[in-house]
Formats: sequence, structure tokens, C-alpha cells
Amino acid sequence: MVDESVIAAVAGLSVTASLPFLLYGAWIMIDAEVVTWDVLIHHLKYIGVGLTLTTVPLVTWMLPRVLGQMTGDAVIHAFFGLQAYALLVFAFTGIVRIFQAKRNADVYHNPDADISDLHEDMDHWRKRLRIGVAGFMILWICAWITGLYRFYTLHLVPALV
Repeated sequence: MVDESVIAAVAGLSVTASLPFLLYGAWIMIDAEVVTWDVLIHHLKYIGVGLTLTTVPLVTWMLPRVLGQMTGDAVIHAFFGLQAYALLVFAFTGIVRIFQAKRNADVYHNPDADISDLHEDMDHWRKRLRIGVAGFMILWICAWITGLYRFYTLHLVPALV
């Protein structure tokens, strides 16, 4: 059987490796003057990799062990992580509506259209998306830092002693 410290290191490396993908995926959207269908697909490729690198270790290794490790730092780590994913779901509720409105109006192929004119709730959906994504990233970083602390205290300190 593989030592739990090795699995923890692989999970930590996977989650850490997701950060550049998440940040670059966000940068693609921030940097784009007009969000065309190609820009959206390019963005989603990076975000998809980033979310996969984070979610797979979460679902396969972290969640099954969290109930057996109900220490203060585990609870804080889980709280930040779950809140991050809750805000990601919140962001999805905005992006789905924006996507539907843009797709129905064929705005992805007509970049001159003002998307605020597509639906009366468009500004609300865009605000929901921004709040959800910013909140996800802030809480993701908090969960990542607490996860690094947990890795250090659970796996590195005992190995050094």
C-alpha cells in the first residue's frame, strides 16, 4: 500500500498545479476585448483542466477522509473549500443564463452586439458571475493555504522528528 504522505503530496501537487490554469483561464476572459465563441472555448479549456486538477483529488481522496480528521484545521480547510465550490455554483447560475442569452441571440458570432441589451437581467447575471468567480478564487486560495499547512503538520513535521 502506498504511504498516505505520498498520496497527500500527489493530491497537494495536483491542486497546486491547478492554480496557473485557473488564473490563466480567468485572464483570458479579462484580457478579451470581445468574448467570441473561440475565446470562450479557449477559456473553458484552461478552466476545465484547473477544475479537474482540483476536484479529482478532492472527491477521490480528501472528502472520504475528512470525517475521520475532524480537527480544527481540517474543519477550517473543509469550510473554505466547500464555500469556494458553493460560490462556483453561484457563478454557474449566472454564466448559464448569460450563455443562453448570447447563444440565442447569436452574439458569439456577432461581436458588435451589446450583451447588456440581450436581456433585462443581463447585468444581474454578469454581477453574479463576477462575485461567484472572485469569491471562488479567494476562498480557493484560503483552502489551498490551509491545505498546505495541514500537509506540513500532518506529513512533514512527523517525518522530520
